[in-house]
Amino acid sequence: MKFSANGVSPSWSRALVAAGAIWLAAGPAHAQHTSGFSFQVTAYKQAVAEQIGENGQMAAFYRDRGFAPIWTGDGGEDRARRLALIEAFAMADDHGLSVQRYNKDALIAKMARAKTGRDRGVLEVELSETFLRFARDLQSGMLVPSRIDSDIKRKLPHRDGQVLLNRLLTEDPRAVMRSLTPKSPEYARLMRAKLKLEHRIQHGGWGSTVPSGSLKPGQNGNSVVALRNRLTKMGYMRPSLSSSYDDALQAAVQDFQADHGLKADGVAGASTMRQINTDPVTRLKSIMVAMERERWLNLPEGLGERHVKVNLVNYHAQIFDDDKLTYETKSVIGHQDPDRRTPEFSDVMEHMVINPSWYVPRSIIVNEYLPLLRGNPGAVGHLEIIDARGRVVSRGHGFAKYSARTFPFSMRQPPGPRNALGTVKFIFPNKYNIYLHDTPSQHLFAREVRTFSHGCIRLDDPHDFAYALLAKQEGDPVGYFQSILNSRQETHVPLVKQVPVHLIYRTAFTSAKGQMKYRPDVYGRDGKIWNALANAGVSLRTGSI
Repeated sequence: MKFSANGVSPSWSRALVAAGAIWLAAGPAHAQHTSGFSFQVTAYKQAVAEQIGENGQMAAFYRDRGFAPIWTGDGGEDRARRLALIEAFAMADDHGLSVQRYNKDALIAKMARAKTGRDRGVLEVELSETFLRFARDLQSGMLVPSRIDSDIKRKLPHRDGQVLLNRLLTEDPRAVMRSLTPKSPEYARLMRAKLKLEHRIQHGGWGSTVPSGSLKPGQNGNSVVALRNRLTKMGYMRPSLSSSYDDALQAAVQDFQADHGLKADGVAGASTMRQINTDPVTRLKSIMVAMERERWLNLPEGLGERHVKVNLVNYHAQIFDDDKLTYETKSVIGHQDPDRRTPEFSDVMEHMVINPSWYVPRSIIVNEYLPLLRGNPGAVGHLEIIDARGRVVSRGHGFAKYSARTFPFSMRQPPGPRNALGTVKFIFPNKYNIYLHDTPSQHLFAREVRTFSHGCIRLDDPHDFAYALLAKQEGDPVGYFQSILNSRQETHVPLVKQVPVHLIYRTAFTSAKGQMKYRPDVYGRDGKIWNALANAGVSLRTGSI
């Protein structure tokens, strides 16, 4: 099938124009001098009122304009809106949306058959509903995140349907359709990567997998040739006839490792080889899931002029100013156990606590510490046991009589060098009790997979992170922070300008230059999202052409 420059099949345009011609011949304008005109108008309005049902935003829109049509009228403006809508549907595949959700062929057929006022009323509402469905899918995502995984706490940024419909009255409909696409640079880069990878898959993908469990510099042979050929098709090196694992191949392996979150030593060991041999269709699914996730994050107000972003599976916390990365540090996230995984959500950082106490979460108290205390009242002696009035409880009477349900105390670790939160924590109040913090367990940051916490996010360089945040409000952020730290007193430091925090989960993401980067799906969330997308009708364009 051939497409015009605007992405729509000429046959669709002809069908749509034909449908418009039928309305001109059979609609109210043709009948306005006949006794049936009033009947047609009344039938149209009654059909619109019936079809709107409980859609409050659409009902308000049509009531405000006396139920006048915006799609099914005979004039040029209505025809332009119809054509713009069909053209937009033709691009749904590019965005990784389900084409069948908009059923353009059925809509075109209904346009061609619509002759009575009632036909037009029913079609009018269906076109508005389909437009709003498409707009919502493209702006905010097709899926409801919490239905996919209960730890995805994200609220979808839905736009007002009445506002969207009103825009069609005052703006070029094609411009309205184009404006629905998320404006983030990341979404644009992901979409380009999707189209590029689809093209590569349709022309043979990345070739044969490498028939070896591991390879290292200095080796020769057919497996080395296979490794070179695959990395060449992936774009990591130029074509070569060499069969040697030379410096050029080692550099390409290092670049590949860096893009996949692996130790960049240039040795194609088992973990590196698994990533190299991952098929491109799997990567394409990850990109399409990332596009859906980016739509979930398409906030009307943006992410924030200054904001913190933590890609959980990339194990880094980042500060952005005006969409430019200005600070980055390694992170540790929640363990894979279902009750320890870090959730995904957005909130606003209000303050930091220097020299924090650690107030032990109830789940940790009853599941981990109480069993120890029941057998040994002196266990976990670095923690204070606190009663309801804030007093430290003597351990002399023991705790054997308490169960997880009846244990009446809380537990606290005072500030100090062994504190589980280290020397500082960063608070964005939320009902999940998640925050960023320091940790004395610095050795964990050397691991490639860093899933060790109970859900909160540990930072490798929390002091530098604090300096970067304080730099906006303190002339000497280092001196200010250190003076409070040296006091050894627990101190709350408010942020004069609060900072949005976005905890995201991206197994596929891009660099500023567009290079794709991939990470393992450690919580299995992206696999669930892909299955949901596929069940909703999203398909892969992977066939040869």
